[in-house]
Amino acid sequence: MTTTQTLPGQDTLLACWSALARISPGRLRTVSGATAAVFPESAYLNNAILTDSDDADTTAVRLAALYADGGVTSWAAWIPSPAADFAAADRRTAITGLTRDITTLVMHADLPDRLPRHPDVVRASIADVERLEAGEPIPASRLGPPDRVPGLNSWVLLHDGTAAAAAYTYRHGPDCGVYAVGTRPERRRRGLARALLQHALADAHEHGARTASLQSTPMGQALYESLGFRAGGRYEEWVNRSLTSQADLRLEDLRR
Repeated sequence: MTTTQTLPGQDTLLACWSALARISPGRLRTVSGATAAVFPESAYLNNAILTDSDDADTTAVRLAALYADGGVTSWAAWIPSPAADFAAADRRTAITGLTRDITTLVMHADLPDRLPRHPDVVRASIADVERLEAGEPIPASRLGPPDRVPGLNSWVLLHDGTAAAAAYTYRHGPDCGVYAVGTRPERRRRGLARALLQHALADAHEHGARTASLQSTPMGQALYESLGFRAGGRYEEWVNRSLTSQADLRLEDLRR
């Protein structure tokens, strides 16, 4: 068995999935060759990180059974790779039963002592972040209360009284994971995602985080690099369906 590389922020990501399972019907499961997040009610949290890319075909069979038992029909297997750019060759050229999907670049940064806060960034709930990802307009009056999970924070930036950008963060030891960064299409190119991230990272630093980690699509890479993030590897994602679902396409379009 060949153990795959642990990428920056990977432990934080797994801890975050465990934290999310405290507020939704989900759980973190382990099979030989992978650790899997199983969330029957989520459109995008059903992902498994492979720990043995050489035996990916066998692991995919185990994961298919695991997700089927959990009532999940769409899921993704992620292969960690040390490649620090989007153009590098894949670690695998085929996995039985799976289709190659997107690549996300794993990025990490040291947090500076001071980052600007933004007066229009407020705490919200994971459900609010998911609603923005789904394209739902959310007025400030309809934001839910923050989730009561230590280290887990959801953030919304309000513009003209509605949620314009959102993300959530999870502090795990000295690291802060940043997830699901999204901006409504009509509010893009105004620096809102940048302001939101700076506020969230300033809060994380205040509470003891000294590094941050995230996953970037090509669309968001320039923004993250401008905030001091650098590439430390990537996840090559494989899905158990031939076409990306509309929910995933919408999520990809919203990420900034």
